[in-house]
Amino acid sequence: MSKGLKLTDILVTVVIAVVFAVVYRLWGDVSNIAKLVPGLQLDQLIYGLWFIASSVAYLIIRKPGVALLAEAAAASGELLAGSQYGVEALTYGIVQGLCAELIFAAFRYRKYSASAAGLAGIAAAAGSLVFDVVKGYTADYQSWSLLLYVVFRIVGSYIICGPVAYGLVKALEATGVTRLVRPAHADDYKALDK
Repeated sequence: MSKGLKLTDILVTVVIAVVFAVVYRLWGDVSNIAKLVPGLQLDQLIYGLWFIASSVAYLIIRKPGVALLAEAAAASGELLAGSQYGVEALTYGIVQGLCAELIFAAFRYRKYSASAAGLAGIAAAAGSLVFDVVKGYTADYQSWSLLLYVVFRIVGSYIICGPVAYGLVKALEATGVTRLVRPAHADDYKALDK
């Protein structure tokens, strides 16, 4: 299989990004509801959904650059859809996509498992946490609350970008939808099980 992106790969990545742009736009309201319980940082457990596009796109297309492209495009779509976070949604999206891409690159783009995608989620979470610190969003937290904030974001990101994204892609594989990008055969299913 060619490692370079073809036009079909780019178009499928953009379609994935558009779907997740709508999800991201709506997810802001879900996150706001999770924030209603003060101090528990429950919104951090679901924060990883904001970078699931990178994992899903990579698990489907399996080529360099796809995770970054998907996340940046999804964040751009969220911004165009009227994100409550404004341009910040785009800057976070680029950093999160780049961090996820670095994990897939570390595996030389040869690992398509839930654990690899989960590690990409942790990397994206780390990138977003650095932005949070730089922007001063964590300055007023007490140590115990900051610890919950960080741990919940990392754990939630691993679960959402790993097993959840993997399960979604496996379901798509079973329907045959992904044959547009690459033919599904026994080796593909074995690769998903690694």
